[in-house]
Amino acid sequence: MVGYYFDTYAIIELLEGNPLYEFAKGDTIITSTMNLAELYYSLLLENGKDNADSILEKLNFEFLEITSEIATSSSFFRFRNKKAKLSYIDCVGYNLAKKNNLLFLTGDKEFESFDNVKFVK
Repeated sequence: MVGYYFDTYAIIELLEGNPLYEFAKGDTIITSTMNLAELYYSLLLENGKDNADSILEKLNFEFLEITSEIATSSSFFRFRNKKAKLSYIDCVGYNLAKKNNLLFLTGDKEFESFDNVKFVK
């Protein structure tokens, strides 16, 4: 069985019931607290605080630790790929996925050509 690191895009698509993400339904959402922050902000904008809190309570998360090694390797990865204009949060997620032998699950087009990515749009 392949494991996935869910970026914020993937979590939102899963929540919205995108059938292309059906394969990941019911999985533990392995991600980082930075993706949680990004997700929560999006939920607040779309649903308000009470509904955003309710949505989060129903999800099964596992958070991977962002170590100093991940922070620096992610910044270097972003630097090496600066023309792609990748976000810090996505670079951290990508590096966490690689370090933990997970595929980086995303629909962000900037990552479509990278290795270790399950691109679903």
